[in-house]
Amino acid sequence: MERKQKGDVRMLALSALFTALIAVGAFIRVPVPMWPFTLQTLFTTMAALLLGPRYGTLACAAYMVLGLAGLPVFTGGGGPQYIFQPTFGCIVGFAAGALLAGTIVQRASRRSFRLYVAAGLADAAVVYIIGMAWFWAVKAFYLHDPIGIWTLFVTCFVPTIGVDICKAIAAAALAVRLEPVLGLYRSAAKAE
Repeated sequence: MERKQKGDVRMLALSALFTALIAVGAFIRVPVPMWPFTLQTLFTTMAALLLGPRYGTLACAAYMVLGLAGLPVFTGGGGPQYIFQPTFGCIVGFAAGALLAGTIVQRASRRSFRLYVAAGLADAAVVYIIGMAWFWAVKAFYLHDPIGIWTLFVTCFVPTIGVDICKAIAAAALAVRLEPVLGLYRSAAKAE
């Protein structure tokens, strides 16, 4: 019982660490032509791959709650009104993607770079699906500026997908290196 409590405390601390990394990652901007990107999704994907579905999702959800509570952790600030931003769907997608990616990794009998890449790409797919749907809905129903599917695709998918694939691969490479050092899945199995 005591070992399980220590494991839970350790995982909660790591979730808090990843929540902070996600917040910091929102402000680390890498300038590239057309569309600068942040390291936020690198950290959300790493949280999912390393912490599993429960604590990876917790890290992403805590980030979302902190931002909605008013802390300026989102790239455009914070506060409850942020849900009306067209890009807020990506933040919702972080938690849903972490749940899926963490579940993929947790249920695997053997963890490998390929598994981490597949889970990272699944995470990105969920973020894109929710993010693009939210973007379309806010534009159409809140801003009264509807856009077509092609415009949505060109605006939200084309400029960023290459970078997000690279970030999923980078998160997988980091997870392969960090998981044995941290021993997260081994310690979680011992705690149960």
